[in-house]
Amino acid sequence: MRPAFSRFLPLLSLASHALAVPSLQRVGPRAEPAAVGSAVVDGVIYINKGLVGFGLIPSNFTDSTGDTIGGYGGAIAFKLGTFSESDGVFSGTLLARPDRGFNVDGPIDYQARQHEIDFVFTPYYGTANLTFQAAQQTLQLPYRDTTLMFERQDKTTSGLDGDGVRTAQSGFLTNPLFDPVMPTDSTKDDRLVLDVEGVVANSDGTFWISDEYGPYIYRFSADGNLIQTIQPPQAVLPLDKKGNLNFTSLTNPDTGRSPNQGFEGLTLDADDGILYAMLQSALIQDGGDNKNDQRFTRLFAFDVSDPDSEVVLVGEWVVPLPIDSKSNTQACSEIHFVSPGVFFALSRDGDGRGGNDDKSSYKQADLFSIAQATDIHGSKFDDPSNPIATKGKLDKSITAAEYVGFVKFIDPVQLARFGLHNGKPDDPTLIDGKWESLALAPVNDPAFPNDYFLFTAADNDFLSTQGVSLGVPFNAGLDVDNQMMVWRVTLPSVAAGSVERSIGI
Repeated sequence: MRPAFSRFLPLLSLASHALAVPSLQRVGPRAEPAAVGSAVVDGVIYINKGLVGFGLIPSNFTDSTGDTIGGYGGAIAFKLGTFSESDGVFSGTLLARPDRGFNVDGPIDYQARQHEIDFVFTPYYGTANLTFQAAQQTLQLPYRDTTLMFERQDKTTSGLDGDGVRTAQSGFLTNPLFDPVMPTDSTKDDRLVLDVEGVVANSDGTFWISDEYGPYIYRFSADGNLIQTIQPPQAVLPLDKKGNLNFTSLTNPDTGRSPNQGFEGLTLDADDGILYAMLQSALIQDGGDNKNDQRFTRLFAFDVSDPDSEVVLVGEWVVPLPIDSKSNTQACSEIHFVSPGVFFALSRDGDGRGGNDDKSSYKQADLFSIAQATDIHGSKFDDPSNPIATKGKLDKSITAAEYVGFVKFIDPVQLARFGLHNGKPDDPTLIDGKWESLALAPVNDPAFPNDYFLFTAADNDFLSTQGVSLGVPFNAGLDVDNQMMVWRVTLPSVAAGSVERSIGI
């Protein structure tokens, strides 16, 4: 039996952390907030209508396994069929995936898991600045339960370093198309290791997750059992000079993904059954070992429309990530499908609450289009000996995607409306440093049918002064709450009903 731990009083699970706050003044759902920004992609105008919701889960909150719930913002998705509205109040359940636990002193034996977190969302469109406590009433986040991930035959997954390699023939399936060489830890019974960074919910109840160790993509059953594995092209795999695999996250490979810069982004075109995965930054051979040269990352498309057939790579494109004033790449922590060829990209620095600096200079949900980009799948560039870029210069035969800035998370006016700020002082009202997830839901406003809510959550790295890791208390020296924001955006290119279908409504 694979345990799915539950708390039967989810609304009480946060009660001990909540403060009494004044009732939030409601502003009707049909109100249209003023535009605060826009972007033009493929000749289409996209509009940012501002921040409309904020909530958090406290840093010391524990899941029903007894571990601190930190890092849940690593990946989020709506549980299919749960999103609903009643009198301007939206509710549902979010699926949330933490990465590999409290690993500040190195990787730990953290079993991969999926949290279910309910939400009650009352959009705030007013111009007056709310207090930090009142702002949290706009997005309440009662915890529901946690499902642990297993590989096979009651064999748990682990977050330990991927210093082992298991051959394809020894897996739980005999077909190597579904069971390639796997990253494992050599010290813990050859278990599959996962550093989860993306999640997609399927209509059949299964889930795709993306990982940084491989970097691979895995499909799990609803009760947490591994079903299928997708291995990317050879150029992506971490190889040494002799062509040997080494999945460790502690040192650079000679070619392939950079450590901790694997498949951070994962999203699905539900109408066509195409799964997209994007690397956080460039491959080693493409400049990934240098922040000044690692902006040219790769987006991959896999046909997963038939769950019983071989997964086929059907597209691959180069995406140019933004750079700061010092030419440092702002790596991408998540992507989200908008419409055919158009995607959100959450690119950011790591500054803010829990980061190295209090003041962030870049945290955005940007847009990019591959409409005019070169499809390089199946080309010489899938061989690690042929980089797409050298010293930050893209190969002249390749046209990269169009990348445009859009929703600025550190907009001071929008943050102030919800009692937040960017920069000093370093206190609980400082915006978190690591925002890593995106999810879209309809506003359901007949006057503005192309308006959507963009949910985003932060990964707090499990930082708490009252934390618990693998049953052992810890003090990280700082409390970083798990923050979540909701923005309202106009997305004219979205096909009617596609977002609704993708979240099961």
